[in-house]
Amino acid sequence: PSYPGSTIPIKFSEKQQSSHYLYVREHKVREGTRSSWPQKRTLFVLNVPPYCTEECLSRLLSPCGPVQSVELQEKPELAESPKEPPSKFFHPKPVPGFQVAYVLFQKPGSVSAALALKGPLLVSTESHPVRSGVLKWIGDYTDSVPDPEALRVEVDAFMETYDRKIAEEEAKAKEEEGVPDDEGWVKVTRRGRRPVLPRTEAASLRVLERERRKRARKELLNFYAWQHRETKMEHLAQLRKKFEEDKQRIELMRAQRKFRPY
Repeated sequence: PSYPGSTIPIKFSEKQQSSHYLYVREHKVREGTRSSWPQKRTLFVLNVPPYCTEECLSRLLSPCGPVQSVELQEKPELAESPKEPPSKFFHPKPVPGFQVAYVLFQKPGSVSAALALKGPLLVSTESHPVRSGVLKWIGDYTDSVPDPEALRVEVDAFMETYDRKIAEEEAKAKEEEGVPDDEGWVKVTRRGRRPVLPRTEAASLRVLERERRKRARKELLNFYAWQHRETKMEHLAQLRKKFEEDKQRIELMRAQRKFRPY
């Protein structure tokens, strides 16, 4: 189903003559579909230009009511998916180009006020200038250099969450081990009596090389018993043949031996 929407003209600054249009409507989903964005309080925005950041969009729409959060995305989300907390160190930067935005207001009436905006709204003003050109490149480079202390705090928090998740999964697997389900089936897990020590990449490569050499040596040897017997018989036949040839050579040498005084 289609939902009524509106357009909001915006300009980068007062120097810009023509306006850029944002296409906005109330965020709604089909019945039975879950969404991570609350309905009645979420404004869906299309055609967001690259120079309009989340902070700019929040400032432009703040006259309609307090903005709780703004999120820019490459394309609309089709279904609810688990979201990880945002990180400026390990998450990729937004794709440069036009994007879509989800603006979450604190009050439901703010969505109707945003749909009634006429504009044009200015992205860059004297009180809130937006960097562009060389200044923007310098700022992007400065922002790309991480703060070691902030990075350490985020890594520690991530590892604590990861360790807690792994411990919960192991505890749950240990509780379910050997317990039959409703139908009487017992789930077989990969848990063993002795924990397997993790291998480094170099150690794994050494083990694979040893296994390869071992297989090569086995391929050179006679693997089956009948092959071993045939090899012995061929070796004995070669010895007998060589022995007969030596006997004939000796007899020939004795027959040709004569007394030659001169």
